[in-house]
Amino acid sequence: MSKLQLSIAMGDYDRTRALFDGRVQIDGVDPVFMLLSPEEMFFRAMRSRDFDITEMSFSSYLVKHSRGECPYVAIPVFLSRAFRHTSLYARKDRIRRPEDLKGKRIGLPEYQLTANVWARAILQDDHGVRPEDVTWVRGGIDQPGRPEKIKLELPPAVRVEAAPAGLTISELLDRGEIDAFMAPRPPSRHILQKNPDIAWLFDDPTAAAKDYYRRTGVFPIMHVVGIRQELATRHPWLPAAVQKAFTQSKEAALDLLSDTSATKVTLPFVEEQLKAARETLGDDFWSYGVAPARQTLETFVRHHHSQGLSPRQVAVEELFHPSTYESYSI
Repeated sequence: MSKLQLSIAMGDYDRTRALFDGRVQIDGVDPVFMLLSPEEMFFRAMRSRDFDITEMSFSSYLVKHSRGECPYVAIPVFLSRAFRHTSLYARKDRIRRPEDLKGKRIGLPEYQLTANVWARAILQDDHGVRPEDVTWVRGGIDQPGRPEKIKLELPPAVRVEAAPAGLTISELLDRGEIDAFMAPRPPSRHILQKNPDIAWLFDDPTAAAKDYYRRTGVFPIMHVVGIRQELATRHPWLPAAVQKAFTQSKEAALDLLSDTSATKVTLPFVEEQLKAARETLGDDFWSYGVAPARQTLETFVRHHHSQGLSPRQVAVEELFHPSTYESYSI
């Protein structure tokens, strides 16, 4: 029998490389891999449903899933995770601490981006700054005119404005027309280099993130993997097979990362950072699957709903394909 020929869009990460180069195979699948940026993947997946299997924004998935209109069903493979204290920049000449953001203007590329859901959760839970306490200014980071990829129905108290035509939120921050910036990418590099008044909102975001994890047990999830709904229905074995392969690929990456005889990433202090990550988050610090991520998942769906992005609070038990909640053991 021939294998399923499926298109698979994903990022170029160490944790996906064993799939891309063929060291790990997906049972029953002959894949065509595309290594794409998150912006391109997510736009094409949501707008034109271009891929059979795709890395997806967790927030975009939940917006669509909670409405019952998502073309993909997710599996608990978390290709991107990040503490989003680094997603917040501010005009430090006027914003000294997070609480100073009340009544101010914050630029962002899209309101519903997963990184922004997490950053707003940090501001609300730890600093009392609610989404309705600020004015949100939407625009591109490096290019003007970025739209929301999904039509949103936000609560009336949440104020979202479009950036002036022809201007980016990086430029608005530089000119002082907004007070802060929230995004998964930093402001334009040349603006950061030339303007000394723009810096991270948290002076030591790593220390803030470690404190956040110790208090909450939450390591934020950014991206999940989605499988086209009709494929998962027609081939009920497929979601578990895809999850198995992505898990094996991640394990291969971690094995290489732990081999520090010759570091596998172009970055100094890898051994020290790996030791610090294990001390803070445990040996399985980049876990896939529902059980080890339940606290993180519950936190996200709660904030996603409270921020007006999902019409109801989705239970963790309905986030993913049913076959991926349990696995065999030997």
